[in-house]
Amino acid sequence: MTSYLIGLVGAGIGPSLSPALHEREADELGLRYLYRRLDLDALSLPIGEVFAAARTAGFDGLNITHPVKQRVLPYLDEIVPDAAALGAVNTVVFREGKATGHNTDATGFARNLTQGLPDADMDTVVLLGAGGAGAAVAHALLSLGTGTLIVHDVDEVRAGVLVAGLRRRFGDDRARPGSLEDIRTADGLVHATPTGMAAYPGSPVSADLLRSGMWVADIVYRPLETALLKQARERGCRTLHGGGMVVLQAADSFRLFTGAEPDADRMLRHFEALEGKPAHAR
Repeated sequence: MTSYLIGLVGAGIGPSLSPALHEREADELGLRYLYRRLDLDALSLPIGEVFAAARTAGFDGLNITHPVKQRVLPYLDEIVPDAAALGAVNTVVFREGKATGHNTDATGFARNLTQGLPDADMDTVVLLGAGGAGAAVAHALLSLGTGTLIVHDVDEVRAGVLVAGLRRRFGDDRARPGSLEDIRTADGLVHATPTGMAAYPGSPVSADLLRSGMWVADIVYRPLETALLKQARERGCRTLHGGGMVVLQAADSFRLFTGAEPDADRMLRHFEALEGKPAHAR
């Protein structure tokens, strides 16, 4: 039986569903698949040391999550072009002595949005968060046809760097930095920061910025009911939680790790069995 040793590297990753999602799908495909959490908080080690230890220990691949999707880049031997354009990696494959970085967040978010909110108006969309996840979401939104993407981050320099990269790839008129006030007139809002996670409770915006008729997507999935999505529903917005994104990016990572073709629909059912709620509830 073919076997794989995979890890998840990040901070505060105890609640992650990734190990169960990957291992259940591997069982369905007859693969021996061990998925281990490498929590930077618990290990009290920098990303470079954890990465080197995983490589030495013979891991076949790593998923990379908050807050090191960008910090891991110096330790890679190669980065595929799409991930290089994003400036962030969430999947690392160890093969033939090389560590290659990929990004499945962009594809996972794009598929979640098109399946979960298939008719969403995307003339003007506000993105909150310009970190590793935000960069992936930004590229996905513009690839899906967003007319103008307005990027806001508490770190204005980081937002500016992301916008500059988006303009180079998609055109000067497609992206600009902005403020929370831009939410008032936007068609949609995507939240891509850790706020709302179990370890970072709260909402990134005031409820009075939201209005009926707009849509709100959150990439957070633990919990599925974030404060932001609760506010949005109370204001009459259509909403999309991050459950579908975590499943669909996991399916793409699984394919990269194993070369086997996962059944994404089955993995969505795995999520519902684990979480008790469907991955595309809105």
